[in-house]
Amino acid sequence: MMACCRFGDQTIVITGFLHAALVVTDLPRSAHFYGELLGLPLADRPLDFPGIWYQVGEMQLHLMTAEQVIPDRVNDQKWGRNRHLAFGVADLARLRQRLMAAGYGVQPSTSGRSALFVTDPDGHILELNAEFNAEFNAEPPALP
Repeated sequence: MMACCRFGDQTIVITGFLHAALVVTDLPRSAHFYGELLGLPLADRPLDFPGIWYQVGEMQLHLMTAEQVIPDRVNDQKWGRNRHLAFGVADLARLRQRLMAAGYGVQPSTSGRSALFVTDPDGHILELNAEFNAEFNAEPPALP
């Protein structure tokens, strides 16, 4: 699907969403969280500055290093009311257990959806959502 809009006498076409980028302070720690705990597969990365890329369906998640991450949380009570990335997951209960066993706190969605929120090692909020199929309440496939 393409997005198209007119700007004066020109048509501008957005052809897709390619990636989201997050700044992290400790690349090995973040690689453990995203690669080992969440199970994201690595993506090819032709650049030579410090970072790591993951493939998420047709999109990518790019992690880049910096000395600090500036927190921008505006709502401590409802994590989903803050800036966040959302991922569809096949087995939310199993992923929740894995995150909690690794010491990460989770917050259930207050909307009643089958979703929860977690923060990565640098405080970035992630939504993990089991209702990502075409039908709103479709049962996702179980992890192998």
